[in-house]
Amino acid sequence: MMSDEGVLEKPILDVKDIQEYLGIGRGQAFNLANSGEFHVVRIGRRIKIPTNSFLGWLNGSK
Repeated sequence: MMSDEGVLEKPILDVKDIQEYLGIGRGQAFNLANSGEFHVVRIGRRIKIPTNSFLGWLNGSK
């Protein structure tokens, strides 16, 4: 498991990274990723989240 700081140093996050960082369940993390609140990139069935997009949402600067 990566530390919180390590997660934020990655340029691209996975749903699992968001789950661990926010301390939420898997289903909640997928719901959040699919909510349209921040930019996600879909590669097949995979969901990738640019770290800066996630942090912008988290800090309220969507």
